[in-house]
Amino acid sequence: MNQNLTRSNIDEGFQPNGQAPISSTDKGFTSGGGIDVATFTPPRKLTTHEIPRIVDDFRVAARNAIEAGFDGVEIHGAHGYLIDQFMKDGVNDRTDEYGGSLENRCRFALEVADVVVKEIGADKVGIRLSPFVDCIQSGDSNPEELGLYMAESLNKYKILYCHMVEPRMKYLAILVKRLIAFIVSYL
Repeated sequence: MNQNLTRSNIDEGFQPNGQAPISSTDKGFTSGGGIDVATFTPPRKLTTHEIPRIVDDFRVAARNAIEAGFDGVEIHGAHGYLIDQFMKDGVNDRTDEYGGSLENRCRFALEVADVVVKEIGADKVGIRLSPFVDCIQSGDSNPEELGLYMAESLNKYKILYCHMVEPRMKYLAILVKRLIAFIVSYL
């Protein structure tokens, strides 16, 4: 049998049906750093009414992964993806309960962690974070505070591990502070 693998028409962009990608913001990329902004569709800011549906999508995806035979899931909250966009003040320009303060910016990530843990169990859940990574214009003004806040906040869920990407720790004291902040495995 002949099988074909295709992707969407480039004229429609990389989103289904040519729709704008969802984000914490409606700001598009700015020129610079070798980014050709003309190739990116500006994002559409999620409304507060849409966010619970997206959180539930993570729950369903986790359940589907377990039912498909995976041992667990890693929530991808890094590298400029959706959860990362909510956490980083360089992207998140919201003025509602998902923007502004550090606690509000991390709310979406923690809501996702909460529903995924409740659905499949904490022993099957990890999370990847990259507070120090400024990937595709998604930096944070205080990545140390962001990383520590998330590590401390995730403790209540007792997830399997926290995969902290490119932590950029200069001193052992900072490493010790982070390890103490997160009570389970820290990668």
